[in-house]
Amino acid sequence: MAKPILSEAAQQELLRIAREHLFLETLETRKHGSLDFKEQAVWCIRDALEAAYLAGMVDHHRSK
Repeated sequence: MAKPILSEAAQQELLRIAREHLFLETLETRKHGSLDFKEQAVWCIRDALEAAYLAGMVDHHRSK
């Protein structure tokens, strides 16, 4: 099964969430250990996952 492709708007929303909750500058691979791997508090990860889940729910209901 092919991996679904996220819209540009969805990609931007994920980047916003990553910046706001995980304090990441980018979601791009930079091929440098300290730039690509970050320690994160579990509550920050939880908040980011919740924000992404809610954004998906909102997007789903808008498209109906």
